[in-house]
Parts: sequence; C-alpha cells; structure tokens
Amino acid sequence: MTLKPGWLLLLSICAGVWSVPIDRNVGKEEPKEEVQEETGDTGLYYDRYLREVIEVLETDPHFREKLQTANTEDIKNGRLSKELDLVSHHVRTRLDELKRQEVSRLRMLLKAKLDSTNVQTLQMDHASLLKQFEHLDHHNQNFEAKDLELLISTATKDLENYDAERHEEFKRYEMLKEHERREYLKGLDQEKREKEEKRLQDLKDKHRQHPKVNAPGSVAQLREVWEETDGLDPQEFNPKTFFKLHDTNEDGVLDEQELEALFTKELEKVYDPKNEEDDMMEMEEERLRMREHVMKNVDTNKDRLVSLEEFLKSTEKKEFNNPKEWETLDARPAYTEEELQRFEAELRDKEEELKRREATLRQEQELLKEREKALEAQKKEYQQAVLEMTQRQKEQQAADGQPPVGPNGELQFKPEAKKEEDKVEKVPAAPEAEVQNNLPAEPPQNLPLHT
Repeated sequence: MTLKPGWLLLLSICAGVWSVPIDRNVGKEEPKEEVQEETGDTGLYYDRYLREVIEVLETDPHFREKLQTANTEDIKNGRLSKELDLVSHHVRTRLDELKRQEVSRLRMLLKAKLDSTNVQTLQMDHASLLKQFEHLDHHNQNFEAKDLELLISTATKDLENYDAERHEEFKRYEMLKEHERREYLKGLDQEKREKEEKRLQDLKDKHRQHPKVNAPGSVAQLREVWEETDGLDPQEFNPKTFFKLHDTNEDGVLDEQELEALFTKELEKVYDPKNEEDDMMEMEEERLRMREHVMKNVDTNKDRLVSLEEFLKSTEKKEFNNPKEWETLDARPAYTEEELQRFEAELRDKEEELKRREATLRQEQELLKEREKALEAQKKEYQQAVLEMTQRQKEQQAADGQPPVGPNGELQFKPEAKKEEDKVEKVPAAPEAEVQNNLPAEPPQNLPLHT
C-alpha cells in the first residue's frame, strides 16, 4: 500500500511502526513512477482491516485534503472522523463491505475460540460477544464516523501497550529458559551436574566480556555510526546531515524502524549469532530497550516519530555529550525469583490440565475403538445372514424346479438342457456306402420270363 502526503500524521497516531513516504517536490520535478513500498505489520489482530480502511479512504480527494491539514488533536478527538460524511458514495460502499468482512471474520474467530474451549451453547449471541472488540461499532452494520473514530483510538491505545506486551513476552521467555535449565540439571547425577553448571557459567562469563556499549542516541554512539557505517570522518560529524542520511525514505522523520537500524553496531558488540552464549531473542529485546530510551528523550510530542527539530534539540541537551553508562541485559535480571516461582506454578497447573485432557482423550479413543469393533462384528453378522438367506433361496428354487437365481436376482438357466437338444437336432448323416448297401437288390437281368 502506497501512502500519499497527509497519512503520515494519521499513521503516527494509529500505526507508528509504519514508514510513510512524503514527496516534497510535487510539481517541481517530472512525475516518477510510484513505487509500492512494503510496510511492517503493526502486530494488531485487526492490522489488515486497519490497512484496508486507510487504503480506501486515501482514494477520496476530499478526505485526503482534510487529512493533510489535520493535526494530532484533530485525529485524537475524533474531529477528522466527522469528515467521513462527505466522502463519495463508492468509498462509503467499499467501507461498508470492509466492515461486513471484518465482522464475519471476528465471528469465525469467536466460534473457533468457543469450539476449542468445548463450550456448548444452544444459541450463540454474536452481538454480545462482539462487544469485546473495540475497534468497530457493533451496533451498526454500515461503516460510520464512529467506526473510524473507534479504529483510530483503539489502534492508538493498543500500540501504546504493544511494547509493554513485548517486554512481558520476553520475560516469560527468559523464565521458561531458566525453568528448563533447572529441570535439565535435576536429571543429572551430581558429577555431571557440577560439570554442566560450570560450563553454563563459563558461557555467561564469556557473554559479559564484550566492548563498552555506548548509550543509544548519545554523541559517541552517533559518531560511531557516522564513521563505521557511513564511512565519514568523525571529526566532521554534523547532526543535521546525519539525520538526512538515515531518513531512508525521505519523509522528514525517523520512524521506529529507522531508529532501530542505528543500534546495529552497538548490538554487534554484544551478540553474535555464531556464538553459543549469545541469544538472539535477547538481542531484539536490547534493541527495543534502546529505541524506547531514545524515544523517551527525543520524541517530545509522543507521536512515535522523531522530527528533525526534535532530533536537533536533543543534541543540545547535556545527556547527549555526557550520558549515563548504558547497562545491557546481562547486567540486570529480567525477572525476580518470586516471579519465576509463580511462573513455574502456572506451568505445573497447565501441565496437570494437559494430563487431564490427555486422559479424557485416551478414554474417548478407547470408546471409539470398542465401538468400531462392535460395528465390525455387527457388519459380519449381517453379511453372514445375507449369505444364509441366499443359500436358502437357492435350495428352495432347486426343490421347486425353478432355475437358480443369480446374485442380482436374474434367473440362471442350466446349459445342459440346451446341449441335449443340440444332440437330437444334429444327428450325423450315414456314409453313402452304407446307404447303398441297405437298398434292396435289383432283379437279375436276362432271366426267362414266367408265363
């Protein structure tokens, strides 16, 4: 989906992880062929619906014009949504169709969820169940201004919580890794356990032996990118030039993806995918922490984007030249022992539930096998009864002198009777010599006549 100017502001509110290109020289240069750009997934379960709504709205000239002049507050407080009443008819029709498709998809998700939990309901109340989805108005089948308002506000809220959910997911990953480590060590004898514990500790110590990591967004970190990535003289470092170099889509802002790309050199100091001691999941968590740190200090209007003005102001702060030392993940635990104990208790509960479900499934499987055996025995009984019935019919027909009946009920005549008739009809002719010998003898010639 290619986004025109003005969508930058909307997506900075409801989809900050997207990159939005802006053409600043419209009318000054020859028109260039529009290039379809790949945009990242927001991670929202209604991501496709959000994208399609934006794509349809973009086709309306009036709404696109209003969006270009809108500000953050206009979008957040819903004033922009009221402009939906002025869009063209075919745009409204397409939005109505998108909403119906989304509602249908959500109903399928609800049904699948209820089926997976074995919830038996006589009648499913979709209207009440759809209330849990806040990104659309379930009271109206058509796409109205309230739908756009709900879509923007819900996406804004969900994206604000997205990073927190990623941190929680990483914490659970680390606790699961520690749980599996402890369970593995429990299964070893004392000698092997001590040897394995030493090996794992050596890997941890090796991982901690890495070069100093510069604080993200500091002058030292940016100069390093300027020199090693951009190939420029560190003594000629210029923040404005640096910003333009790394605004890769030339939209006038650094989005979250462009920011995270700046931390690659720092992360390579700590993580190498070839090393056993380096966990790439930890590397992505470290990248997220770095991006949050920069956004917190630089993104003053909290729109999840860094403008040139915000970037230049951040270089004037004291922290830019004298930042605090950056602590990597290995310097601070991701969880407490109490959190790990709760997590392990949760795992035990889930394991017990899985065992109960497994036992239930085994019982159902045994019942199905017994039922299958009973059906097979019943089938054999039916087949035997059919054979006996057929045999009795043949015997009865033979006793009555009737020709036997075939498998499909047709009469079967014996070929022997036909053969006897053929024998009677086809008596072989006697040889000619024998016929002549059987004729009466002619009277002798030249005998005297009796008087």
